[in-house]
Amino acid sequence: MVGAKPSRPPVRGFADRERFTTTAPGGWEFAPPIEPPYLLTTVTSHHGVRVAVSSDATTAVVEMAAHGPWSPHLGEQISAGLRLCLAGPSVSIVVDLHRMDDPSGLSMPFWLAACRQAWLAPTPVQIVLCMPEASALSRRLEYVEGARPRVFNDVPEARMAIAEGMSRTDRRQARLAPRPGSVQAARHLVQEACRTWHLSHLLHDASLAVSELAGNAVEHARTDFVVTVSRNANRLNVAVKDDAPGFPRLHKPASGDPPGSLHDHGRGLLIVHTIAAGWGDMPARVGKVVWATLM
Repeated sequence: MVGAKPSRPPVRGFADRERFTTTAPGGWEFAPPIEPPYLLTTVTSHHGVRVAVSSDATTAVVEMAAHGPWSPHLGEQISAGLRLCLAGPSVSIVVDLHRMDDPSGLSMPFWLAACRQAWLAPTPVQIVLCMPEASALSRRLEYVEGARPRVFNDVPEARMAIAEGMSRTDRRQARLAPRPGSVQAARHLVQEACRTWHLSHLLHDASLAVSELAGNAVEHARTDFVVTVSRNANRLNVAVKDDAPGFPRLHKPASGDPPGSLHDHGRGLLIVHTIAAGWGDMPARVGKVVWATLM
């Protein structure tokens, strides 16, 4: 295994994408940036509200669903999920509001602010909303002057619209079996993408990152997995999606720990943590996606 480079300082602009949080239904203020890893899960609070998140295999499109009555507390939960989504390589976030109870459309200022901040981020992210056409929130949004979020009747409609506008030339993908040779195949996919996109300066780090993520899928998930490499401006995104429900966790070995495989107990993720500008995981519709961004 090739040794990892010394730890890098935070990359300005990457963590800045998640600097915004809410303190009121429509109020946004600066908050300290969160640090990687960006670990995103479904959250249900004791207030009975729920924010569910899932991703596609590429993490380019993330889906979020809000459940429960609109309140500042639900706004804080949604904001926390959005911050983690914005920290990753997502380009679109689909928010399903069919199960959010907002009979007067009082959440409108919150969504306008959230969409504006996501679009003004160093790497713009599109937030689209899904809700019944006859809902109060949908009707209020129709009368908003200037920029406003795109609204769809349901999530499948939003997925189709987003897919039509996504570039396929900036993405490479392969489905692999859970066997050792697949790690080399994943590495080859990333290396070819780096050469094609003239990102050779990222080839070494990207090869390390995908080796660790694919190695974890082979050794621990033991399911077929999908490797995706994509580019966004000067950033290279690597994602590995498998069908296992468990999430990897970063393990920093203690001085007395016995030597072993780098993949044991999440030790291989230390390499990803060291070389990546950001990394994390999130649920998929089946299984999970673990991703890393190189700059």
